[in-house]
Amino acid sequence: MQKIAQEAMLATSHFLLDAAGITKIHETSLRILESTGIQVELPTALDLFRQAGARIDNNVVKLTAAQVDKALASAPSAIFLAGNDNKHHMLLEGTKAFTGTGGAALNVLDLESGQSRQATLKDVYDIARLVDRLDNIDFYVRPVVAQDIPIEHLDINKYYASLAGTGKHVMASAYSVESAKQIIEMATLISGSFENLCEKPIISFITACCDSPLCLNSKSTDILTELVRQNIPVVIGSAPMAGTTSPVTLAGTLAQMNAELLSGIVYSQLVNPGAPVIYGAVPSTADMHTGGFSGGAVEYGMLNSAAAQMAQFYRIPVYNSAGVTDSLTPDIQAGYEKAFSLLQAVNSGANLIHHAAGMLDSLKTVAYEQYVIDNDIIAMARRANKGIVVDEERLALPIIEKVSHGGSYLTEKHTKRYMRKEYSFPRLADRKRPSGKNGELIDARERARHIARDLLRQESLSPISPDIDREIRKRFTILI
Repeated sequence: MQKIAQEAMLATSHFLLDAAGITKIHETSLRILESTGIQVELPTALDLFRQAGARIDNNVVKLTAAQVDKALASAPSAIFLAGNDNKHHMLLEGTKAFTGTGGAALNVLDLESGQSRQATLKDVYDIARLVDRLDNIDFYVRPVVAQDIPIEHLDINKYYASLAGTGKHVMASAYSVESAKQIIEMATLISGSFENLCEKPIISFITACCDSPLCLNSKSTDILTELVRQNIPVVIGSAPMAGTTSPVTLAGTLAQMNAELLSGIVYSQLVNPGAPVIYGAVPSTADMHTGGFSGGAVEYGMLNSAAAQMAQFYRIPVYNSAGVTDSLTPDIQAGYEKAFSLLQAVNSGANLIHHAAGMLDSLKTVAYEQYVIDNDIIAMARRANKGIVVDEERLALPIIEKVSHGGSYLTEKHTKRYMRKEYSFPRLADRKRPSGKNGELIDARERARHIARDLLRQESLSPISPDIDREIRKRFTILI
């Protein structure tokens, strides 16, 4: 099978699934698709599956291994996502890992008062401005749902506020086909032409088209159809929760989710062969005490990292999740829960790791200072993933012989040459004492709040030119 028969080395380069495990999950997913199938209610989607030769029983589409393989051979193995600023371009392929924001939080911990409040459109813009200045956050997924504007203006304004605030690539969802068209029209204005937008896509979309267990959501699939037709990069998303909408076992959840995503990929390639689609795996676990979502569980990171291995097996770019916590505030629980999943996700080589910064309270809240804290956690995860380079220069035998017994390496040219290559230098971490005025100690959260305020006070130059901005405001109802 093209694109599927990979060398064992690909599977064994990670620590969660071996080659045999990946193969078993793949084969189980194919059995699910062929025998149980995927429920599809959208008439146009059913017609397309039928025309392609799929067996359909009472709106349940059943796919063969050959149909899946054909779609995987058609889907691109590399996808380019552009920043509005050229230095923020991303090429999604192999195990290149990029980290970004994410979520649809309703609440924000106010930067000044520290109290929880409803999210606003200005938060979408201000968080974009903050993220633009944090080096380890590579892309911007609209993180909060603005609750101070009418819902009919929400989509165009969340994309506008994001694009106005950062030169990094912008991702979000669209709630309707019409709003997706408006967003593409606005991005076309910024890019100069639709051809330019397709060549350097400064936006992409996330569609939650897979409803677990084993359904394609009609509304999201309709939106997916439009995006795929226009050749705009799009995430085909599945977010099963082990124990409630998927089996309680991690392997069972992976097999079901993989079947759901493969069905979405097949559909996308039937609509437009070669369309740039991303394997959007966001599996999670339920808290077995309450049945609710548990994003801080160690298994969350394990599932998302294993999902990255499945996408790499198919040679399809992957979008998954890390950096989630169940903690309500930027405290020690948030720190260790985020660190575990971020380290696993970066090590897995997941291409687009969203939720990587800012999230609290099981995705219900964000905090400005948490973006600053998470920027450091990501930096440390990336450094750990680079590993230790062993070569003649780094083994440093001549320097060891020179310094010899009881000497110091601090003033050696070798130290100056390699210290920034070998070490990560966290922006926030306090490695000295005292840290505040008059000798008082300031904790990491308070230091992060100071940094966030300082960054937001800096003058912002919008990536959108004044002329284009005026044209956008003529065509659309922009509320910021």
